[in-house]
Amino acid sequence: MPGGELRLMTGYDALVEGSIIAGCRFFAGYPITPSTEIAERMSSRLPRVGGVFIQMEDELASIMAVIGASWAGLKSMTATSGPGFSLMQEGLGFAVITETPIVVVNVMRGGPSTGLVTLPSQGDVMQARWGSHGDYSVIALAPWSSQEMFNLAIKAFNLSEIYRNPVIVLSDEVVAHIREPVRIPPVEEIEIVERKRPSVPPTDFIPYLPEPGEWVSPMPAFGDGYNVLVESVMHDEFGHRIGMGQPIAERKIKRIYYKIEKNVDKIAMHEERELGDADIAVVSYGSAARSSLKAIKDARGLGIKVGMLRLITLWPFYDKLMEELSERVRAIVVPEMNMGKIVREVERASKGRCKVISVPKVGGVLHSPDEILSAIKFAAR
Repeated sequence: MPGGELRLMTGYDALVEGSIIAGCRFFAGYPITPSTEIAERMSSRLPRVGGVFIQMEDELASIMAVIGASWAGLKSMTATSGPGFSLMQEGLGFAVITETPIVVVNVMRGGPSTGLVTLPSQGDVMQARWGSHGDYSVIALAPWSSQEMFNLAIKAFNLSEIYRNPVIVLSDEVVAHIREPVRIPPVEEIEIVERKRPSVPPTDFIPYLPEPGEWVSPMPAFGDGYNVLVESVMHDEFGHRIGMGQPIAERKIKRIYYKIEKNVDKIAMHEERELGDADIAVVSYGSAARSSLKAIKDARGLGIKVGMLRLITLWPFYDKLMEELSERVRAIVVPEMNMGKIVREVERASKGRCKVISVPKVGGVLHSPDEILSAIKFAAR
């Protein structure tokens, strides 16, 4: 093993440790299965590193407390599941328009409504992208292991600081509960992005005006001496309400949208397995990718040339990656623990260049490898 420490950890524990290493010092949340263990772990770990844990009265208050803590200068996070994620959507939009860096963890469970409270799902992937109203963009990451719960927790905080935007970690019940070896690297090997503070005096600072060549402006904390308006109504670069100021609104909306979408090549992460000679690709993410990997090995054993593209970043969706894949293979198989959601993005981006086969799975269970293998065999005909 390279340098560092090897621990046996659940996904929850790995995510909490990664968050603390990333600099998270504030957590506000409300218990809801199957994400409650994150709050439990945070309530124990944060006080030991000088952080603050608050159990709020509900999810609406939780996300607003996290936004407030971020403006107070703390890297902050909340965690929830299904119905709680629905309640957080207005707060998520508030974080978007105020350009507040926060991390939101959604341990997906089966729905709709209260649904399957302790069973896995990937049903919230579209809600993560489109759940709040208006035009905006978000970053959503989908871990498939305890190691990635650790790694992507750090990445989520870094991205939230770089783009001053909410970042969502879309886990699911299986990934969160699984217990696996996790390598904790030496601190000097871990990239931590700290918040960029203003370099000009308060009299010269314009809070929502990015410096030339930048997408976002530096962000002071309350109490630093800078006058900052944190306004949910459409506002100008000073934070002042603009009323009917259409050109200013258009400029603002386009900037908060394109700061994510035009940097997709810097944000998007993926992993390829055995795609070199493949003429069939399985596109998967999260727990579904674990079943997919076994199905690919079985298919290879039958002489079928198949590989896997595992999406680590779900949003922004990397169209160019899917376009290139669709030019290389004659079929793409998309297993998901929902009725077929990301498959729509795959179909859109592949533009009919190859056959796209959805393999939906609902009811709170993982795909069996044989179910995915059957779809691979069908694609190979």
